[in-house]
Amino acid sequence: MLAELAERRSEFHAQSYVPRDFVARLKELGIYRASAPQQFGGEPVPPADFLRMVERIAAVDGSTGWVATFGSALTYLGSLPLETQAEIYRDGPDVAYAGGLFPVHPVKETADGYVVNGRWKFASGCMGADWIGVGIPGDESTGGKPRAAVLRPEQVRIIQEWDVTGLKASGSFDVVVEDVEVPREWTFVRGGPSNIDEPLHRYPAIGYQAQVFAAVALGVAGAALEHVREAGSRTGITGAPPLATRAYYRTQFAHATAALRSARAWFLEVADEVWDTVVAGDDVTPEQHADVRVSAAHMADVAARVVADLCAISGSATSNNQHPLQVMRQDVSVPQLHAFLGQSWYDAGGSVLLGQPPTVPGFA
Repeated sequence: MLAELAERRSEFHAQSYVPRDFVARLKELGIYRASAPQQFGGEPVPPADFLRMVERIAAVDGSTGWVATFGSALTYLGSLPLETQAEIYRDGPDVAYAGGLFPVHPVKETADGYVVNGRWKFASGCMGADWIGVGIPGDESTGGKPRAAVLRPEQVRIIQEWDVTGLKASGSFDVVVEDVEVPREWTFVRGGPSNIDEPLHRYPAIGYQAQVFAAVALGVAGAALEHVREAGSRTGITGAPPLATRAYYRTQFAHATAALRSARAWFLEVADEVWDTVVAGDDVTPEQHADVRVSAAHMADVAARVVADLCAISGSATSNNQHPLQVMRQDVSVPQLHAFLGQSWYDAGGSVLLGQPPTVPGFA
């Protein structure tokens, strides 16, 4: 699959999305059953293992890695009634779910559910999705968290507006819903308690999404390190000695390697520790929630800094939009900007680690 991806990534970038036939290839590998409940035929994967899969895919193409991250998003759907989940998995566990949560649009309540209207942004992977969620308001019972209404693709109109430089092929298009009545049992609180009693559904759902997005940055940065390692032995167009013969190049490469591998080690260590906790049947502690969020934000920050530093020592050719390092620099900047990985999570996480309340609503 990775070999095919390397051949087709320019096609995906030209059309700004990963097509449904390649999403089917990801399904063949088990990406989309990796968070489906066992009771519905899923084959849940420990989070650290899934993060490594995303890392490998993103090392070939960050956009496709981003689309693959939503193989973890079925943990969200665990908050739906079991009867609704049975319908979602009726044809098997390989279900691709995409969502455009914001802006949250008000709904008209009916006897059976909600009439939904609006336009939502950033519905990554919607072109290959089997189900699409859109954000609707929560209430006093949701603890400050919004709800999502789950719809079939034919109930949603996709607006292919996605004029960006980074993660261009993620297909993070707008979705529009017009006067669709969604039954109440097809809505859920995003990050709310799961109705599935399995370890992965006791793992922090929103924290997991932060981790998978950070894994994209990790994969892209790892690819940048490999590119710079290979490029160091080449002679440039000026005929000057190879870059690897220069002290500044060697020094910065060593710094970048140390920074990325150190951040990666803590990032995966936290995932393993929290997984061990939920497998043992114990509750995830507030400190562990904080570790998940801070290690993910740190991973995204370090990855972005590593790629920028590697570009700085790689010469003027990296200013070309088609240069591999330029593409990586654009891609790696996007996870760092995501709301799940922003700088506010250091404040919120630090507060919890110091024994204080979190400073961000919906922290856990």
